[in-house]
Amino acid sequence: MPNPSAGSPARTPAPRAALLAAVPLAVASLVLLLLVAASWQPLLDLDGDISRTAHRRAVEDAGTTRAFRVLTDWVWDPTTMRILCVAVILWLVLRHSAWRTALWLAATCAAGTLLQQSVKTAVDRRRPVWPDPVDSAHYSAFPSGHALTATLVCGLLLWLLHRYGAGRALWWAGFVLAVISVAGVGLTRVWLGVHWPSDVLAGWLLGGLLVALGVLAHHRWVEPAGPEPLGPPPGPTAGRP
Repeated sequence: MPNPSAGSPARTPAPRAALLAAVPLAVASLVLLLLVAASWQPLLDLDGDISRTAHRRAVEDAGTTRAFRVLTDWVWDPTTMRILCVAVILWLVLRHSAWRTALWLAATCAAGTLLQQSVKTAVDRRRPVWPDPVDSAHYSAFPSGHALTATLVCGLLLWLLHRYGAGRALWWAGFVLAVISVAGVGLTRVWLGVHWPSDVLAGWLLGGLLVALGVLAHHRWVEPAGPEPLGPPPGPTAGRP
């Protein structure tokens, strides 16, 4: 049996599944955005209760807070995620000449940044303010750019691993790292007192929505142009017995 990574993709998730995921994600994102924009009091109360509890613990547990600052500033920072994305784009182009998939990945990540900044500007939500802050952040709070970017990049890279027939061990390792990263970045942003919980939830929802839409876009515009095999490039002895 041929190695699935050496030819066309072994299996592509059905576009129908991506569409079925996109619809509830879009609805949930819109509902949450409207509730935040309307300053719905039950949501504000829940945000405040969770944030006050997290901030109190962050002040008391300085060791965990320092560790979370390193994670959020260096490991799960949007810049780090974008660098990872650029590395994958270069790998796709230089190693496999998969130009269409590389451009798709770059465009989808750029769309995430554009959406994040547009919603931040439109909602213009204030960040939490504390008399004894343990960290600081700038610009509007909603949605969390850290949460959105981590969800988007991890989701797209997991989909690429699946689509191009990564081994079971590699895919599960990537899945575990993605879950830890996406959940962890949300926890650190609330713990450090720079986001409300609903900001993080919005980042997760919008990031997931962009992944689903990105899969649909790949199926619609990239795949019809023909397969882009991601196997090892042929060596000088290719074709010899």
